[in-house]
Amino acid sequence: MNIKLTVLLASIALGFASFGVSAGESHMKEALTHAEAAAKASDGKTVAEHAEAAKTHAKTADEHLDAGIKSLDAAINHGKMGMTNEAKKAAEEAVGHLKAAE
Repeated sequence: MNIKLTVLLASIALGFASFGVSAGESHMKEALTHAEAAAKASDGKTVAEHAEAAKTHAKTADEHLDAGIKSLDAAINHGKMGMTNEAKKAAEEAVGHLKAAE
């Protein structure tokens, strides 16, 4: 079961990567933008400021990914028990968290 979940999550991640960034700024895009700005900054204070902003966005994305995985686990478990409505609700929650993590 762990292999299937890993494949599923990898597929989701590749799917998000292939669609690019949505119209709004995503947490991962913001994290990358700030990390790049930190790497190009000419003074330590600016490096620290951008690195801090990047870390904040990366942590937020990570929290949403963790919640998305938890919801996917619930969807899998409910689905295997034949609890269709609960499985669909959990899957919808996963979609919301995964989109928020982008």
